[in-house]
Amino acid sequence: MQISGRTALLTGATGGLGRAIAKGLAGDGASLMMSGRREADLLALAESLPGSGHRVVVADLGEDGEAEQLAEAAAGVDILVANAGLPGAGWLAEFSAEEVKRTLRVNLEAPMLLARALFPEMLERGSGHLVFVSSLSGKSASPRTSVYNATKFGLRGFALGLRTDLAPRGIGVSLVSPGFVRDAGMFADTGAKTPPGMGTTTPDAVSDAVRKAIVEDKVEVTVAPLFDRVAAHAGLVSPTIAVRAQSGSVGQRAAAEVTGGHSRDKR
Repeated sequence: MQISGRTALLTGATGGLGRAIAKGLAGDGASLMMSGRREADLLALAESLPGSGHRVVVADLGEDGEAEQLAEAAAGVDILVANAGLPGAGWLAEFSAEEVKRTLRVNLEAPMLLARALFPEMLERGSGHLVFVSSLSGKSASPRTSVYNATKFGLRGFALGLRTDLAPRGIGVSLVSPGFVRDAGMFADTGAKTPPGMGTTTPDAVSDAVRKAIVEDKVEVTVAPLFDRVAAHAGLVSPTIAVRAQSGSVGQRAAAEVTGGHSRDKR
């Protein structure tokens, strides 16, 4: 599916990944509807983008009912890029019940509800694409991220299942799965070092992956160095070995450093 001339809904637009994705899609000729919690940041981003027709919608997807309201505002878009996400990092016992629910709403429920609301019109037009920004954490688990892992494993299953329903009917469904992203996103926010042997990728690489997923109708585009991709795939194929490795002292130390930098307001 070509991006030029299409309309796209992008959630989580004002984060580091969102800004890179917005710039890439607008540069390819899309008109964007961008959502986030801060109106001033959304308006400034819209002003900075090439092209015209960009719109903003203030939405807190962690609140019950917000995803449905956003879907109503975005009716008729050709592309959905579900990018908004919360880190869901920390010991499960440290989460309040509402924090668990909020992470589930933003990371999993909102993408599902947006897709549910938007794809019927795509079917009527005979074209459209749904992109879900997931994570390598949707393939392999790590310490102190059980809530985040749950949302990303769930998002992966949802996207792949939905693709089996919609691909035969001409609607694309893709996963974009980054590893550790430097300069933006939840890993960069903590200032932590990557675990031993693991590398990083960039926001622009994630943006390129989103555009590739749409144009080439990819099932999944993984955005990470080779070792990281292999390690995540090994975790998917052999969870016993992966969990044993991650449960060791090296995995625990790395997880403590990464998750320790996340404040409660990120939940």
